[in-house]
Amino acid sequence: MTPKVALTIAGSDSGGGAGLQADLKTFAALGVYGTSAVTAVTAQHTAAVLRAVPLDPDTVLAQVHAVLADLPPAAVKTGMLANPEIVKGVADVASRGLLPNLVVDPVLVSTSGHSLMDVGGVDAYRELLFPHALVVTPNLHEAALLAGIDVSDLTAVEARMQVAESLRRLGPTMVVLKGGHLDGDSSTDVVAGPGGVITLGSARVDTTNDHGTGCSLSAAIAAYLALGASPIDAVERAKSYVHEALLGAARWQLGSGHGPIDHFGWGEGLPPGR
Repeated sequence: MTPKVALTIAGSDSGGGAGLQADLKTFAALGVYGTSAVTAVTAQHTAAVLRAVPLDPDTVLAQVHAVLADLPPAAVKTGMLANPEIVKGVADVASRGLLPNLVVDPVLVSTSGHSLMDVGGVDAYRELLFPHALVVTPNLHEAALLAGIDVSDLTAVEARMQVAESLRRLGPTMVVLKGGHLDGDSSTDVVAGPGGVITLGSARVDTTNDHGTGCSLSAAIAAYLALGASPIDAVERAKSYVHEALLGAARWQLGSGHGPIDHFGWGEGLPPGR
């Protein structure tokens, strides 16, 4: 049977654990044919982002239009867009209804604190791209930047629920505010949708191999949307997929920092979520 197509518009990770490499692995693991538009080239490994060089917006959009012309996707996700001009270009394509089931992962800063977006990017996301998104998936630091508050203000789940709903009012159908960077034995994501705000919890996996979890989550949401899942079902199944991928890689020793997750279920007894 001909597979569904998904498109990732994201930066390249030379270490292979995040960015479009993680997206394409996730698409493949979930049975979706992956296509890509490269927005930036990064020099990075498991411990740090050493350099990030964005492509010019015209080259990014040429890739997008090439895919759309010949391999129309059933779902699209964005990762690192690098600068406001690329955000604006992608938003323009989305405004014409050409990016179905759009999942926006607003990549603004790396876990190590390296900025991955030029000045003006936060406003570009809020004003231009979010109105065309089906699902937006900020982590705590990104949500704080987007809401104009300090990340310490998001410790309480009630505060995260309020911010998730405030971001949803910018236009996306659903906002998934990820709680993976919080301390504790569990990870609670806040999901704001048309039916209200709910929480999705899961046991925290004791591992430092968590590089690319955000990229993989948004890619998995896009993959499940491409396969016909509803937004909330796609979010729940994607969360389960990433949890299994964390378990599978928990004891891996790849790199000196935060290693990659197990996209393909190589861990014993842990097939990828379907």
